[in-house]
Amino acid sequence: MIHTTKNLEEKSIPIAITQAALKIARFFADEQVTPEKKSQVYFNTLAVCAVNDYMEMMNIPTDPKASDSWNCAMHYYADVADLKLSGLGHLECRPISSGDLCYIPPEVPDDRIGVVVVELDIEHQQATLIGFTKTVKAGGLLFNELQTIEDLLAYLDSLESNATQIKLSYWLQNIIDAGWQPISEILAPKTPQLAFRYRNGVTRGKLIDMGIELPGQSLALIVTLTPKNSVEIQLKLQMYPSGEQAYLPNNLIVKVLDEKGITVMETRAIRGSTHVTLEFNVQIGERFSVNLELGDINITEKFVI
Repeated sequence: MIHTTKNLEEKSIPIAITQAALKIARFFADEQVTPEKKSQVYFNTLAVCAVNDYMEMMNIPTDPKASDSWNCAMHYYADVADLKLSGLGHLECRPISSGDLCYIPPEVPDDRIGVVVVELDIEHQQATLIGFTKTVKAGGLLFNELQTIEDLLAYLDSLESNATQIKLSYWLQNIIDAGWQPISEILAPKTPQLAFRYRNGVTRGKLIDMGIELPGQSLALIVTLTPKNSVEIQLKLQMYPSGEQAYLPNNLIVKVLDEKGITVMETRAIRGSTHVTLEFNVQIGERFSVNLELGDINITEKFVI
């Protein structure tokens, strides 16, 4: 019987062990030579499958086949039980069946983004996600060191937020985030190109799909960086219509938010607006967001200098 703190017990997550998970676990286990290794691989795989099923329920993208635990060669010489979360990293999924201690083998890499402890009840075909920790170190992991699975979701959300931040200072080293293109590739030739020519600066744009508010039409967010000195950068944000559209949609609101989510400046497109512009200075390490509002649509792009 597992002994957990009341908070962990109340917030643990039961997950059914599916027939698909059992089939995968048996397949991997059958490839092993010793009974001990068969058992290890079997339980590790079920723990990973349980966490994977939960992540899918929470709409968190995973890539099991890119995990070490799906690599048959790794099974032979390492105790592997990880799940790759797309764009975030590898999450260790450790099975346990009794006691209040989870063992982390020494071969678990330090770069795991965390450990989830999974209780397995094979007889009733149920796994329970007990809790997690961000700290990955070899040896015994006591349950009173764990945070709840609810805390895990908040932690992953923060990792995703950091992962999706556009790193603008990298642009000055010609390291451009995916999706940000030269202006000539996203704006119609009729757009005045002189507006984007800055000495020692970098300009890139991204098409933003506004969904049902503008079916079949995107807007172009243009960002221009111009270094002022070693720590300060001038930023110019512009919104343009894309494709054959001549004007921005009426009442499009463009806001700049600080890292606490507080609006520090905004502008609104009026009827007949060909573009809108916001200019401000930022320092290395500063974080901010650009928020676009149009009707019921609300889109945010996050940046770090």
